[in-house]
Amino acid sequence: MSLRPELEGVLAKFGQDAQRIEESVLIGCSDQREAWFALDLGLKSSSSKHVSLPQSEMEAELKGSFIKLRKVLFQLNPTDSSLLFTAQALLHWHDGHQFCSRSGQPTKKNLAGSWRVCPSNKIIYYPQMAPVVITLVSDGPRCLLARQSSFPKGFYSALAGFCDIGESVEEAIHREVAEEVGLEVERLEYSASQHWPFPNSSLMIACHATAKPGQTEIQLNLRELEAAAWFSCDEVVSALKRTGTSMQPKDETFPFSLPPKLAIAHQLIKEWVEKQTCSSLSAQSRIKPSRSLLGGAAGHARDPL
Repeated sequence: MSLRPELEGVLAKFGQDAQRIEESVLIGCSDQREAWFALDLGLKSSSSKHVSLPQSEMEAELKGSFIKLRKVLFQLNPTDSSLLFTAQALLHWHDGHQFCSRSGQPTKKNLAGSWRVCPSNKIIYYPQMAPVVITLVSDGPRCLLARQSSFPKGFYSALAGFCDIGESVEEAIHREVAEEVGLEVERLEYSASQHWPFPNSSLMIACHATAKPGQTEIQLNLRELEAAAWFSCDEVVSALKRTGTSMQPKDETFPFSLPPKLAIAHQLIKEWVEKQTCSSLSAQSRIKPSRSLLGGAAGHARDPL
């Protein structure tokens, strides 16, 4: 079922040409092989090349309301978040590549919105992502978490930074950790990756790293971070239990909060906790059972996630 006639009718009510639909970009496909497209309406946007559409009137017409993506992205399911991340990144890229950097002439997008071309010199421009390393550093029983001044109060996460030109992922991790907290790391372990649309589309490359022996004193770079500290497994487990679907802490009386479940930093932290729990259980299984030892172990048992 095509929604194009309905969208053309909505645009016509606000004096917009139906040709504007051609600026939509392909962001995915349903299980029924229906193509999904995204269109930037340019609500109250000073950068849009079209006349800004009135938000309140558009909301009334569509029987809904517009909200900033950052405010709801952690409340979405994985499918919807992936579609919106793609839409945000692609539309933002097209908005910033309206002209050819070589000739200065206007560029044109292809039908799907997967590239733009300069008609005068045939140069094709493709959307790009900036690689970012996000690293959870540990010294064994503790992990290192940090915060920037722009973070919500009490919010901590793993270390992150852009890869420089010419760097490998490994080199970027060593440099970023050294720059931000003054530590040397080893035993790098890849975890996963995640596309992140803010501010200009990044590929988050998540890894674990271990601080070198004797390298536990944090030398904080105040130009990069506001605070950084080592946290025990028990502290992290307690914080994970309080983690909701927002970057805002659920319990403001608790000393710190962690990234929401959709964020790849949350996955890194949870993986580390699971490793600590497995190591603890393995160590306990090697201890010769006795009443005194078993009684002492029970008093220090970690609560499961």
